[in-house]
Amino acid sequence: MTPVLVDTGFIVARLDRSERYHKQCLTVLDDLKAPLITCEAVIVESYFLLRHLPGTRDAILQNIQQGILQIPFRLTDRAAAAETLLKKYADVPMDLADACLVDLATQFGTGRILTLDGDFNIYRWGRKRAFELLIEL
Repeated sequence: MTPVLVDTGFIVARLDRSERYHKQCLTVLDDLKAPLITCEAVIVESYFLLRHLPGTRDAILQNIQQGILQIPFRLTDRAAAAETLLKKYADVPMDLADACLVDLATQFGTGRILTLDGDFNIYRWGRKRAFELLIEL
């Protein structure tokens, strides 16, 4: 089964009930049967942004431990590809987590992504393929 990419905004909105897209993130997640994949940069960003909400950082780590969130991306192996993407999209600007997700999309052959970041409407994966944003902004 083809996996779905997971970005920081989705994780934050899913765990923070005060977020505008919280309910939509819960609903879309209920309808997904595909594995969820991300990168460590997304986890670090999410962990930082949720630092003031009790229990949310523990929930992130539990999702990883339980295999709900999988992290197949290794920056050690993909640093050159990430650097190329960061340079290509410097005018957006692209951050490291986004570069890792774009590269992960190419590696896994999927543009399906759970994100609240409209920049994924600009980014392209593979050979100029558009992302499919699964959350309506």
